Amino acid sequence: MGRVASVNVGQPREIGTRRGRPLLSAIFKEPVEGRVCARGVNLDGDAQADLRVHGGADKAIYAYASEDTAWWAAQLGRDELGPGWFGENLTLEGVDVTGTVVGERWRVGDAELEVSQPRLPCAKLGIRFGDPRMVKAFARASRPGAYLRIIGEGTVGAGDAVELLHRPEHGVTVELVSRAFLLDPSLQPAAARAPELAASLADELRRVA
Repeated sequence: MGRVASVNVGQPREIGTRRGRPLLSAIFKEPVEGRVCARGVNLDGDAQADLRVHGGADKAIYAYASEDTAWWAAQLGRDELGPGWFGENLTLEGVDVTGTVVGERWRVGDAELEVSQPRLPCAKLGIRFGDPRMVKAFARASRPGAYLRIIGEGTVGAGDAVELLHRPEHGVTVELVSRAFLLDPSLQPAAARAPELAASLADELRRVA
């Protein structure tokens, strides 16, 4: 399929204030050298600030395509964009991350990962880019990247191949789920069909469908 261009991790840090209180986020990720263990609900060295909406088994690892980052760099005229800029743990090259099917399983290094849902943008993405309009722009672009579950623990590193192990036949892609949730409610019944979709998101889609 492609390969890992970069493995990125980060810890929560203050990125602003909200209602007079510090606003914490781990959206700022930095590339790391060597191999990193994917286990439990995280990569070693990575964490999330608000576990109510981030992290957990269904959002253990976030993957984004270097090709999508390059597209954004051209659209925004920002040459500084690179690995980790979208808060992703795995920057992938040669993988159509947005076109992946929910429930698709990959071998990356010696870890086994499963696509669970698209990334839905929040205000912290706007803070990361220094532009609150980025949240709506990200939604409209339908280049959400994919959250991954850790099915089999193992290590991952830059240069690892991304090998397709299984692709469900239902054909529900992360792009379809993103569009159904953010842009086109008529797609919600179709998006909710994927049994591997993160339960919290699937329940919400079925509730509003």
